[in-house]
Amino acid sequence: MRDKIPLFPLSHGLFPDGMLSLQIFEVRYLDLIKRCHQQGLPFGVVWLKKGSEVQVPGEVPLLHGFGCVAHIRHFQQVQPNLFLVTCQGGARFELHDTQAGPFGVWQGDFSYLPNDPDIELPTSLQPHADRLGKVIARAQQQGQSQQLPIFQPYLLDQCGWVANRYAEAMDIDVEKKLELLRELDPLKRLQDVDALLA
Repeated sequence: MRDKIPLFPLSHGLFPDGMLSLQIFEVRYLDLIKRCHQQGLPFGVVWLKKGSEVQVPGEVPLLHGFGCVAHIRHFQQVQPNLFLVTCQGGARFELHDTQAGPFGVWQGDFSYLPNDPDIELPTSLQPHADRLGKVIARAQQQGQSQQLPIFQPYLLDQCGWVANRYAEAMDIDVEKKLELLRELDPLKRLQDVDALLA
């Protein structure tokens, strides 16, 4: 089934369970984020194919066809026209159509992609989880776990969760990230991450 969702186009996207920190200052997004926070509603984060994150008069952004739902986990109003928010990635979606909405916020017709099934890491890919686990453990030992751009729980035994943490952090082009985002098999996604790291 298709549904509608307000869209937040970015030059960098979001993966399920990923962390996204935003400074909100544009009028169109101040209203959106305030409503989402007050009503407990998510919004959709999509990668920009063409255009600017900041609204440019007369410019129509071109968006990639896949994204991730964002849920607001922390909201702080620093000034009347400045919000600091931290969001957590939810379900992935495929974008079918877009329309200009109120206040210049784009709306999207979308359908959800299925959530990852629980698939444990094979022995051959365990080193990736071990490396990530060491980063988490070091931060915890130093009392800096709150500084990690990773939400708990740490699902280091799950292919999808480990693959997503690497995918969001790797310095690769948007097309590669989108291939990883829309891959429905979490084991295949982690194998693709492994190949990119190699």
